[in-house]
Amino acid sequence: MHSRKTLLGTLLWIGFLLNFIWAQKELRRDETYPPPELLKELQPVHDSCVAKTGVTEEAIKEFSDGDVHEDELLKCYMYCVFEETDVLHEDGEVHLEKILDKLPESMHVIALHMGKKCLYPKGDNKCERAFWLHRCWKEADPKHYFLI
Repeated sequence: MHSRKTLLGTLLWIGFLLNFIWAQKELRRDETYPPPELLKELQPVHDSCVAKTGVTEEAIKEFSDGDVHEDELLKCYMYCVFEETDVLHEDGEVHLEKILDKLPESMHVIALHMGKKCLYPKGDNKCERAFWLHRCWKEADPKHYFLI
């Protein structure tokens, strides 16, 4: 009888943990997130970077809401967004504090949590390093990550 209770308790804990893990991976997309005012403010940046890089809307949407995938145009789109939002150091590398300063206050805790393991981007060029950051952020917090 004791082993049945132990097994049942173990199965309940496994179910709880799996449910918790699944809930963390569900995207948060509602009327307040991503912040509509931020999306509206960044729409011209999005449009400009799509035109400059030739990336498809489908590639952006798939990365944002679907799976991470390799796409050279998407990588350069990501860098373009950094460039056009003025979040780069003079050497062209991403300045994480500038990103935080540009985000609404409501996103600061999310961004800090998302970025704490993504401090040292890797890659042979600026587009690859921008992609590395985005992939790292998405893997750190898939629920809250979004790409404009």
